[in-house]
Amino acid sequence: MTLDLRQEVLHLGLRDPFRIARSDHDAGHAVTTVVVELRDERFPGLVGLGEGYPDRFYGETGATMAAIFPHLLAAVEGFEPTPDGVRAASDRLQRAIRWNGSAKCAIDTAMHDLAGKVSGLPVHRLLGLSADIPPTDFTLGLDEPAIVAERAKRAGGFPALKIKCGGPADIATLEAVRAVYDKPLRVDANTGWTPDIARQLLPKLVDLGVELIEQPFPATRLDWLRELQAVSPLPIVADESCVTIADLDALVGVIAGVNVKLAKCGGPGPAALMLARARELGFRTFLGCMEETSVAIAASAAVASLADWVDLDGSLLLASEPFTGLVLGADHRWQLTDAPGLGVSRAL
Repeated sequence: MTLDLRQEVLHLGLRDPFRIARSDHDAGHAVTTVVVELRDERFPGLVGLGEGYPDRFYGETGATMAAIFPHLLAAVEGFEPTPDGVRAASDRLQRAIRWNGSAKCAIDTAMHDLAGKVSGLPVHRLLGLSADIPPTDFTLGLDEPAIVAERAKRAGGFPALKIKCGGPADIATLEAVRAVYDKPLRVDANTGWTPDIARQLLPKLVDLGVELIEQPFPATRLDWLRELQAVSPLPIVADESCVTIADLDALVGVIAGVNVKLAKCGGPGPAALMLARARELGFRTFLGCMEETSVAIAASAAVASLADWVDLDGSLLLASEPFTGLVLGADHRWQLTDAPGLGVSRAL
């Protein structure tokens, strides 16, 4: 076997407490993510970086990732570091086992980074995609309305804010934010509403200039999503209801948009396919992230040209960033350069 995979579990503090309606991490104060280094004896001296964010909501932990890595690694053994070769290996990786999106994401990202370094191509060009990407919004977690508003003021330069909802003070929070911020607001309830709550809130959300509503209901309640979209002037975006490309067909005619995340669908390769397929089916496309380092954010940025809306602020939520190389421009777009691979490395 020519491939060697080394993994490191990182426990990272957050800049501000970050809670969502279904928080399961360290009370919103810290997160756990898994970073891997992929080496291939055919290409001495080169290391591919990857990352997968284990989310128990999707059945993953650092332990499950470690257990499945050897099986996934065998699926990409001998991959060719060319666009066609990486595409074929990424497909084998996805077919090797069902689910396990974060574990697949770590290896798929590392494989793309390594192939880019071998071929001299940045990952977005390896995927045949553009470096022209939308700006990212900035996400604010659940908290007291005045606290969320103060954080909104600090993030006032971003072109849009994503506000986590699903608590008892949703409207008070949005009103407090709107008092200090005059650009688009995006609302994410993380499955925390009922149909009655959503219908009660909808007119006020429109009045407050909300741009979209993300995952208001439990993942399996496609009937509730369909009913809300039928009466909503705002696009409803599926996140927890839309994990991989296989989920897209069932959502046609149900909601207007889908949120694609590398940690859900398995890495930059499948994310590019999923975003393209979503567009073919007529969905608005939202590219999201977890609270990840710039390894995963760089991999996400590589496919961001396929998204209508971008929420790639995960590394900005961290108290400290263990990697360097990814730069956020003054226009709040992640800068994709000609540097081979992801263009990131460990901070000194």
